[in-house]
Amino acid sequence: MKFDLGVTKALLRFLGRPEKTFPAVHVAGSNGKGSTSSLVAAALTASGYQTGLYTSPHLADFRERIRVDGKMIAQEDVCRLLTLLWPHVEKLSATFFETTTAMAFRYFADRHVDIAVVETGLGGRLDATNVLRPEVSVITNIGREHTQILGSTLSAIAREKAGIIKRGVPCVTGVVRGDALNVIRRECRKRGSRLLVRKKDDVKISASTLDGITVDASAFAKHFARLYVSLAGSFQAANVAVALHTLRVLRERGWRRITETTTRSGFARVQKTTGLWGRLTVLRRSPLVIADVAHNPQAMRSLCASLRQLGLRRLLAVFGVMQDKRYKPMIRSLGTIAARAIVVAPTTSRSRRTGELAAEFRRQNIPAFEADSVSSGIDRAMRQHSRSAILLTGSHFVVGEAAAFLQGKKYLTINQ
Repeated sequence: MKFDLGVTKALLRFLGRPEKTFPAVHVAGSNGKGSTSSLVAAALTASGYQTGLYTSPHLADFRERIRVDGKMIAQEDVCRLLTLLWPHVEKLSATFFETTTAMAFRYFADRHVDIAVVETGLGGRLDATNVLRPEVSVITNIGREHTQILGSTLSAIAREKAGIIKRGVPCVTGVVRGDALNVIRRECRKRGSRLLVRKKDDVKISASTLDGITVDASAFAKHFARLYVSLAGSFQAANVAVALHTLRVLRERGWRRITETTTRSGFARVQKTTGLWGRLTVLRRSPLVIADVAHNPQAMRSLCASLRQLGLRRLLAVFGVMQDKRYKPMIRSLGTIAARAIVVAPTTSRSRRTGELAAEFRRQNIPAFEADSVSSGIDRAMRQHSRSAILLTGSHFVVGEAAAFLQGKKYLTINQ
């Protein structure tokens, strides 16, 4: 991460300032920002707006990051934009994420999108996406992550995330209490921004399966009874609440095609509409193989709680994690639902060594086997599942590489 937006601004100046040509929803947060972004984008598409969606990282295909109405950017457009930018990328020593962000914004401008939903990469204040002046700023939640960059306390991390709040632009947050919320409140007061805070009872789950959740929700000053969302996991309730409040703000700001009917349609088809996967996603039914990109302690606690609520216990966990993650509390959470573990190191220089992970599982009295690759770990899991469900988790890299292997596709890793 560069502590300067200068390179991103220089790339965008060369491209004709495309970020000025479309309205946007800007989404930051420690967990849930991908799901929240996809829910908002799906509802906007269902409302008849041509909608850009920029998320990261991708799982199996770079083009997942840049979509319009759910369709991935064409390979030809990736080549065209990268060829156009490359001399400036080299001259400015632009990072992968700075380059990708500039490509996405130019693509959205070229497609004349009505609106774009843009997810931050890391943090907020100095993230390459923070050149936007959005219709609404969204902060899903705050957890301890990337502490070597964002700070060691929740307050410090909240200050970085709150850096996306713009003067006079409404802010919606899923942070419900504590120092992090106080930081967001102060930033909103300082910038004259209206703040909408999710309440814990905004969304109540009435039914939950591996295919999705049905909830009763309050938003738009009205009640959504039996709202179906095609995303599994009780942890999605908070994301649904934040998405609903975001859509409410957009409607108040003139996006009048957003209605209860279009919101229901978008949420029911969010996976098909946006291509979102890797959030308690079933990859196979026999044996049952579930993938989730939980990559920090907060996300892992939520995932394991959802699995317990679904009656899934004594799973075989295929687990790998990056070096900068707090892996011990993640493994403690997995201890509540996993009977065995196969630890793997994804194909990236950022992977934590399997020996450390296996030792921690054994300290939790969970038998652990070290695999020399994600593919060999999955191969072993498929042969040894003994009717147990298999959970692939710990990192976007684990899930992406695992899915590519199961689908017989080539996997190209990146370090971002």
